[in-house]
Amino acid sequence: MRAFLRLAATLAFAALTASPALAAFPDKPLRIIVPFAPGGGTDAITRSLGVSLAEALGQPVIVDNKPGAGTIIGTDAVAKSAPDGYTLVMATFAHAVNPALQPKLPYDTDKAFAPVALIGVSPNVLVVRADRPYKTVAEVVAAAKAKPGTLTFASQGNGTSAHLAGELFKSLAKVDITHVPYRGAGPAMTDLLGGQVDMMFATAAAARPFVSAGKMRALAVTTAHRSPAYADVPTLAESGVPGYAAESWYGLYAAAGTPKDVIARLNDAVRRAVKAEAFVKQTQSEGLAVNVGTPQELDRYVRAEEVRWRKVVKDGNITVD
Repeated sequence: MRAFLRLAATLAFAALTASPALAAFPDKPLRIIVPFAPGGGTDAITRSLGVSLAEALGQPVIVDNKPGAGTIIGTDAVAKSAPDGYTLVMATFAHAVNPALQPKLPYDTDKAFAPVALIGVSPNVLVVRADRPYKTVAEVVAAAKAKPGTLTFASQGNGTSAHLAGELFKSLAKVDITHVPYRGAGPAMTDLLGGQVDMMFATAAAARPFVSAGKMRALAVTTAHRSPAYADVPTLAESGVPGYAAESWYGLYAAAGTPKDVIARLNDAVRRAVKAEAFVKQTQSEGLAVNVGTPQELDRYVRAEEVRWRKVVKDGNITVD
């Protein structure tokens, strides 16, 4: 009897001391901020994830687009949000690069956020409009060298993967092409299709519908190895730009100070959400290699990206002005 009473007391104490945040979380809708305009790859990946994440958590997941300032506006909204796990940001390449490009960020990238989970990584794809004369990277390089500064490349914003992929291309291919930033991949793609810009190092997710529809031509992928989703498309390194390698990534963050048990609940929900049939089908077609790990693994990956791209930015004297 004494043993039974001791066990009952222990269980009662555990119930009383259990985190109220985890016991109640989530009891209302969640919001994922996409720091880009609607219509781009990040938006598409987030909306697809949001559907399966809502099923895993039992609460609606609202996707809120807050573009501008190279993702800083949307990211800052999460940095200043309540640390309760209900407001998240879908961070991308820009999250790791902005500290090198923006000396006066309104938040400390390494301290203002709590990592939740890396969703996955994917290549960027160098695309041109289908009716343009360029069929290889070599032809783009030749045209750029014939008329320095006249060819243009779009991006979804300063400091994004499309921007830095283009800057790395300029450096390694030794060409002068002009960067044209937009407030998201959607507007950038619209102008590429309209002929206002010549090319884009688009995310695989953003490029896929237009390449599949024959409206854009994929010339090369930015990763060190070919992508299964673009099996017939060579890498930039294969195409005459030796040493070229860059990748996009997607990762969820909450505000710093979010309880660890809430982070663990979110991480577990993401692990289940990425296995949903619709999400798997979309990501496979777009070349996203899903690789959900621990929050600590996301933190280590992004800090390494910060170090790597800070050197590229410094060596290339790259600014956002």
